[in-house]
Amino acid sequence: MADNNNGSSKLNRKLKMGMVGGGNDAFIGAVHRKAAIMDGQVEFVAGALSSNEAKSKESAKALMLSEDRSYGSWQEMLEKELLLPEWERIDFVSIVTPNHLHFPVAKAFIEAGIHVICDKPMTFSLEEAIELSRLVDVYKVVFALTHNYTGYPMVKQARYMVEKGELGDLLKVVVEYPQGWLLEEIEKEGHKQAAWRVDPKKSGVANCMGDIGTHCENLANYITGLEIEKVCADLTALGDRPLDNDGNVLLRLEGDIPGILFASQFSSGEENNLRIRVYGTKGSLEWHQEDPNELWVRSNNEPTKVLRRGNGYLCEAAQKGSRLPAGHPESFIEAFANIYMNAVECIRAAKMGVEPDELSRDFPNVVDGARGLAFIESVVESSASDQKWYPMKNYKLS
Repeated sequence: MADNNNGSSKLNRKLKMGMVGGGNDAFIGAVHRKAAIMDGQVEFVAGALSSNEAKSKESAKALMLSEDRSYGSWQEMLEKELLLPEWERIDFVSIVTPNHLHFPVAKAFIEAGIHVICDKPMTFSLEEAIELSRLVDVYKVVFALTHNYTGYPMVKQARYMVEKGELGDLLKVVVEYPQGWLLEEIEKEGHKQAAWRVDPKKSGVANCMGDIGTHCENLANYITGLEIEKVCADLTALGDRPLDNDGNVLLRLEGDIPGILFASQFSSGEENNLRIRVYGTKGSLEWHQEDPNELWVRSNNEPTKVLRRGNGYLCEAAQKGSRLPAGHPESFIEAFANIYMNAVECIRAAKMGVEPDELSRDFPNVVDGARGLAFIESVVESSASDQKWYPMKNYKLS
C-alpha cells in the first residue's frame, strides 16, 4: 500500500525506523543506528532495545527516544505502532537481536506489512529461512540483510569487473576471515557477545560458520555470481565449546570451479582480516576488509594495478557508494550505510507505489539469507560426515 504521507504522494519526509535489540551493551546496534541516519533519509523514533523491559527503557532513555515510543518488548512495539496513523508509525524495523529471535520478530512485522532490515545470519535454521522467504514473497515487503561487506565501493567494483569479463573465465575463488577474539573462553567471564554466540540455543547449529563464514559465502557469491554446489568441510571447536570456532572448507562452485573458504575465531593476533581473491583466465583481483579502499588487480602480462575508492574511473555502483573524494578513507559504518541507503530507497519507492532503479536494489535480500542458512547447515553436516563431497542443501522456494 502506498503511503499517503497525510495527503502527499511524494513522501517528502524522512522514513521512520524502529529497532529491536541493540541496547546499551550491544555492539552492532549502534553501528546500525549510525549507518541508518548517515544520509539524512531516516530518523530513529522507536525501540524495544532489550529482552529485559527495564534495560530496554534504560537504553531508550540514553538514546533520547520519547517515552511513548520506548517499548518493553517487540510485541508491544508492533501493537502500539500499528495504532498510529500510517504516516506517523515506523516505516521499517531494524532487527539486531541474537539469531534465535530473528525469525519470530521478522515474521510478525512482515505480516503487519512493515519493511525489515535484519542482521545476519537471517534466521536460526534453514527451515525458518525458507518460510521467511515465502512470507516476503506473499506480503511484498522490502527485506534487507546486513551482509555489510557487499556495501564497500571496491567490492562493488570487483563485482562489476567480473560481470564485464575483465578477469576472463573464472578459475578459482579463495576467501578467508580469520579473527582471534575467541581464543580465550571469554564467555565464562561474562562477555555478552561471546556468550550467546557459543550457545546453541541462541546461535543455532554453528558459531564461527554462522557468524563470519556466512560473510565469506555471501561475499564470494556477490562478487562472482556463482553459487556453491558442494562442500568438503572440517570444523573445530576450541576446548569444551559445543559449537565451531574454526572451519576449513573446500568448495565446488557452479561450472565445477574450485574454491577455498577459511573462517576462524581463534587465529591468534588476527582482528577482522576478511580477504577475497578471485582468479580468472585473463587476470585476478584481491580485496582486504582491513584496507577496504583499494582493489588489487593482477595479470601475467601487465604490471599490478591498485584501484582506489573515490575515483572517476570506477563503476557507477562504486561511485554511488562513496561519500568523500579520493584520499579520504571510508570504511565499516559507511558500508553498512550503503545497504541502508539502497534499502531505504526501495522502501520509499514501495510506499509511493513506484519501481526502484537497479542501483537501489543492490543489497543482500531474503534469498541471500536463505542461501546463507543452506551454507551453514551443509557445512556442519559435511564436517560430521565421512562423505568427501557434500551437496549444498536446497534453499529455494518450490
